[in-house]
Amino acid sequence: MNRETGAAISLPEHIVQSIADILTTRLGTRVMRREYGCLLPELIDQPYNDATRLRAYAATAMGLMLWEPRISVSRVQFLGGNLQGKAVLDLEGTLIDSNEPFSLSIPLQLGGSA
Repeated sequence: MNRETGAAISLPEHIVQSIADILTTRLGTRVMRREYGCLLPELIDQPYNDATRLRAYAATAMGLMLWEPRISVSRVQFLGGNLQGKAVLDLEGTLIDSNEPFSLSIPLQLGGSA
């Protein structure tokens, strides 16, 4: 079910919705499930450098490994980082049940911006 409209959605659309929810949920903010989410939101105000990118890769991979068992992530990459802190997180992997490849781009806002 689409969480905004309540309409029925396909399995791939539900997986995309779930990935976005996991990656944007801060740890400790979900009542009765405090460990849900990932550390990616904690990196929003960090400097956009190699260390932050590595932490973001690890946070993304760990969050998805823990909370989205329907996928297997094979690649996490940042593209298009600029001085305004805008970047795109590209994910590649496979759907576990069907072994179909998937690719997903998620826009992010990292680092301080004026």
